[in-house]
Amino acid sequence: MVLRRERWMVLATLALLQIFVVVAGVYGYVVIHDATRTPAPIASPEPTPTPIITAGPVLAAAGDGVLPAKGTLTSRLRGAMGAPGLGRNVAGIVLDARTGETLFDGRSTAPTTPASTTKVVTALAVLAAVGPDARFATRVVQGEAKNSIVLVGGGDPTLAGLRGTGKGGYPRPASLAQLASRTAKALKAARTTRVTLSYDASLFAGPRLAPGWKPNYIPEGSVAPVAALTMDEGRTAGGGLLADPPRETAAAFAALLRRNGVKVGDKIAPADAPPTDQVVSGSPGTDASNADGQDGAAQNGVGQNRAGQNRAGQGAGARVGQELARVESPPVYALVERMLTLSDNDLAEALARQVAVQEGTPHTFTGATDAIHRVLARLKLDEGVEVHDGSGLSTRNRITPAALGRLLAAAASPANPALHSLISGLPVAGFTGTLHGRYGKSDSAAGAGLVRAKTGTLNGVNTLAGISYTTNGRLVTFAFMADEVADAHGAIVALDKMATIVSQS
Repeated sequence: MVLRRERWMVLATLALLQIFVVVAGVYGYVVIHDATRTPAPIASPEPTPTPIITAGPVLAAAGDGVLPAKGTLTSRLRGAMGAPGLGRNVAGIVLDARTGETLFDGRSTAPTTPASTTKVVTALAVLAAVGPDARFATRVVQGEAKNSIVLVGGGDPTLAGLRGTGKGGYPRPASLAQLASRTAKALKAARTTRVTLSYDASLFAGPRLAPGWKPNYIPEGSVAPVAALTMDEGRTAGGGLLADPPRETAAAFAALLRRNGVKVGDKIAPADAPPTDQVVSGSPGTDASNADGQDGAAQNGVGQNRAGQNRAGQGAGARVGQELARVESPPVYALVERMLTLSDNDLAEALARQVAVQEGTPHTFTGATDAIHRVLARLKLDEGVEVHDGSGLSTRNRITPAALGRLLAAAASPANPALHSLISGLPVAGFTGTLHGRYGKSDSAAGAGLVRAKTGTLNGVNTLAGISYTTNGRLVTFAFMADEVADAHGAIVALDKMATIVSQS
């Protein structure tokens, strides 16, 4: 009995063990199998779409806005033009830039002394005649005698001399130091380490004073003598004027050559750059005009490479007049912007002379203004313009507000992209150039940042000519002029008020 009971217990234990193994196996399979399966994704609720609302334009497209009401504009401007500080002879105009329609006429055809708003005329003429991308080259060429070189001025008054390095400001100017380095490199390549130096400033000619200039303009520093070869706009390191810009520029260049290891004779004299019809045996012949990646598309052919010139090491010597080195001014568009923003008299006169060079008139004050009138006549913009200089210092200049308004409209037109830097160069009210410290009064503060305009100031003369968008986005041009000013400060306040009225119309 006992043996039978023990056997039954063994069988029961084995059966239970088998059941446990089977259950454990099934459980393990299920766990392992489920762990290797990718879990079913859990659906997320779709977010409610947010509608996109596009805002309307801040301003209508240029020229597409509604014209301001003429009656309201006229009433407000006539009241402002009656300010006592403006004196008795006040004139003005507001034009629609797109159509030329007159929106306000306050004796707009009255010839008035423009002062520095003359620079609007100069800017348009040089951009139209010379082109916005032209540059003016200062060059060094082979002279007639053995080991002689000539520094040739191309009419760039911004050339940085001893006062500047050409590394700062806008636009970045060319520099004498750079020209000396390139010249020394060319000379040393030809095994020349000693030269005689002369200079050629003959591109510009004529008297020192323009018609209508007062004798004190140059001594007081309002303008430097106009010269085709100058540096730092004819100013010394101390802020005075160079007594003889070409000679002093050449002397500075000689000093820089010496720093670069080239000996220069003590005698430095004026001379005409020679023609290219001779060969000087044994003289430097390297054409380094495009050294350092600066290529040559300079105005008037100044500095252009000459066909058939010999280079150092070719054994035939250097051709007389061959270019050894050059530097080039910033492009005309940048020079125009600087002239307008800063009301730069020296730059204005140089640019006026370049119009004469391009038009083939004498390179004098009279020749320059004759050339300017020729360019304006070609553009049908000469009516109401009489100028005797490029800067506006001449008391003989007379321009009507209507003429200035038309010139500005032409410069702003999409049809005249070459003239657009005239507009970009205008000072911004309250922010840049000659308008930097203005538009802080209660009746002009609203015009700050909206008005762009060229200022004009002489004794008894205050003028303002520029552009603005109206509150409806219409581009308009304006010119307000007074040449019998009783109170200069009061006149400026009144002019700024009038421009602000235009911007808020």
